[in-house]
Amino acid sequence: MTRRMTPEADLQRAVVTALRFALPRTAIIHHCVNEVTEAGPRGAKRQAILVGMGVQPGFADLMVLCDGRVLFLELKAPKGRLSATQTAFRDAVRAQGFSWALVRSLNDALGALADHGFTTRVAKQDPAQRQARRAAP
Repeated sequence: MTRRMTPEADLQRAVVTALRFALPRTAIIHHCVNEVTEAGPRGAKRQAILVGMGVQPGFADLMVLCDGRVLFLELKAPKGRLSATQTAFRDAVRAQGFSWALVRSLNDALGALADHGFTTRVAKQDPAQRQARRAAP
């Protein structure tokens, strides 16, 4: 049996591991399953139940809470695009004053922590590296 390619899931596992290392032990890193992947009527019924229980369409892949700060991270493969619901969630979160970042790599995740004022246990990037990362598509 060959393993199915799961670039976003692989990235998410790597990011969670890195965040657990980089952030203080008191940090909370949370993933909320916000969709059912089962096709057909059964999957649609399960999705409707989740929405009724408060699942928010477009909710970010990870939520980081640490030292009074909240950061939402949306993880995407290198060529992945935000859906309409993800864009709406991003805009709503930012309008309420929370931080949100698009993450395509471990460097993006660690850079997002630095950009949004999180204290970490890893060395900081110099400003030129951060600027180059921000300029990348």
